[in-house]
Amino acid sequence: MTTSPSSTPPPSRFAGLDGLRAFAVLAVILYHLSPGYGVGGYLGVDIFFVISGFLITALLLREHAANGRIALGKFWVRRARRLLPAIGVLVLACCSVALLIGGDVLVDLGRQVLGAATFSSNWLAIAGGSSYFDETSPELFRNLWSLAVEEQFYLIWPLMVLGLLLVPNRWVRLAAVAILTVASAIGMSALFTPGDDATRVYFGTDTHSFGLTIGAMLALAWQALPSPDALRRPVRIALPILGLGAIGALVVLAALMPSDDPFAYQGGLVVVSVLSAVAIAGGITPGSLLGRWLDVQPLKWIGERSYGLYLWHWPVFILLLAAYPSWPRFGAGGWALGGIALAITVAAAALSHRFIEQPIRARGFRAVVRGWGHAVRIPGWRPVAIVAAGALVLTGSAASVAAIAADPGRSDAQARIEAGIQAVTPKPRPVAPTEPQVFAAPAELPGGEQITAIGDSVMLASAPELQNAFPGIHIDAAVSRHLSAAPAIISGLKDAGQLRPVVLLGLGTNGPVDDEVLDTVLDLLGADHQLVLVTAHAPRGWIPGVNSTLALYAQRYRDVELANWHGAISSQLNLLAGDQVHPGQRGGEVYAAAVRDALQRLAELPPLLDPNEFGLAPTPL
Repeated sequence: MTTSPSSTPPPSRFAGLDGLRAFAVLAVILYHLSPGYGVGGYLGVDIFFVISGFLITALLLREHAANGRIALGKFWVRRARRLLPAIGVLVLACCSVALLIGGDVLVDLGRQVLGAATFSSNWLAIAGGSSYFDETSPELFRNLWSLAVEEQFYLIWPLMVLGLLLVPNRWVRLAAVAILTVASAIGMSALFTPGDDATRVYFGTDTHSFGLTIGAMLALAWQALPSPDALRRPVRIALPILGLGAIGALVVLAALMPSDDPFAYQGGLVVVSVLSAVAIAGGITPGSLLGRWLDVQPLKWIGERSYGLYLWHWPVFILLLAAYPSWPRFGAGGWALGGIALAITVAAAALSHRFIEQPIRARGFRAVVRGWGHAVRIPGWRPVAIVAAGALVLTGSAASVAAIAADPGRSDAQARIEAGIQAVTPKPRPVAPTEPQVFAAPAELPGGEQITAIGDSVMLASAPELQNAFPGIHIDAAVSRHLSAAPAIISGLKDAGQLRPVVLLGLGTNGPVDDEVLDTVLDLLGADHQLVLVTAHAPRGWIPGVNSTLALYAQRYRDVELANWHGAISSQLNLLAGDQVHPGQRGGEVYAAAVRDALQRLAELPPLLDPNEFGLAPTPL
């Protein structure tokens, strides 16, 4: 498949890319392995997308410029050699360990392995209703979604490049790719609904490919230059400075832009991709100090092994969580767990790079296998070594099949949430004319018929125990709900005349809370209602801030009380599911007891007195 050659081929190696890869993978690892730090570290994936889009497009253009053609078959073989062997080892090893551990880590394993084998993890997760942001069932190979997006790009993009090269005008080529970029970004923004789960737009190749195409645009623009040395001196000075500023901005975003921020999906990730392209341009500029700085050790070492580090860090962490479900995930315990996972990850990535990725990438699978046989110095032992290696692969394959077959169908947390949904689902009853409900004043300790409970999946998992403790309680709870949803729910119940005198609010698990939303809630409730705020417990970085905000808010208002779920459960983590978020039956009883204590404190408040009832001295005549 050929067209006429054009322009000078880009260089075979670009300065600074290894350092940017290192920054990207370190951001993702900090996001996943630390106890709640690096809240925006997920943007490392978008940096990878831009690097991949730039590098693959530049390599295709170089091949075309040098040979007048692009050998698609050889390109796809090179990609397969680069990606498949390491993933195969990862899947066999992790599935075998998962079989030994059992439990939640086996949930949906068959779908995940199929996605890994076919590079369709993102679409299979979307079709299966899986959530990137849901921790009730921590999927073993969840991180492979981004590799699926990249591999789909590798499959389609070379064909599109051939089409673009048929267009003689370079600006038209850039405009065509720019249209694809804008369409993808608009798709993410348009399909995203603030407050809803963002997995569809985050995982979708259609809505999250703008980083890849922005990288491709940079490669096309770079290829359009007669020579990189043709850049004017002011441009060659400015680009590295802009690139350094872009890296600084990426650091700030990695620290401050959480995954539940609507801005991320309404332009934020596009900004990340543009900044990444600027950083690449600054690094590859001829004579750039930035490129040399990014190529220093240990950044270069990390960048060269970034693929293996990304592959291994998440499955290793999930297996550790499954093996040690009661391990503390806050403070020193959380850092220790992340440190152990990181040490295992670095070792696995280094071995994979040395013995799997690089040899197969350079010589092919069959040559590497023959080389392994020749590496055994004693001739008589070579067949033994080959048989042992084959037995190891067969054992891993059998263990993986057994692990898939042992899928329990749902995690402990999911089972509790489903029980909660069943408990709060209204039972069918004869339809009667709808009339506003009239509630009597709260009793000394209000009964369930006096309480409206609004919460997230933690309250949902505790619903059966809340109903036992407070018969007749009205529970409105949903998975992944944020505090921002509370005003609309309360307003709707109030307008329907269904808001009860005591409102229980348990919405701190899924993101930070702020006083403005709480003020709105309190204004909606008015003087006729009392409010109980439930503290949150989860291995997430925002939880201490959530609990501090709720406690200070409850201290400021007489009719606002705090149910200290966090304090009650922190010393009893064995009563939680494996995710250390959702309570089992006994944990639900602890949740209900914390609510009961808060209601008792509200009931014991002395009545408000008029000024003349305080025993003040009479006003002098």
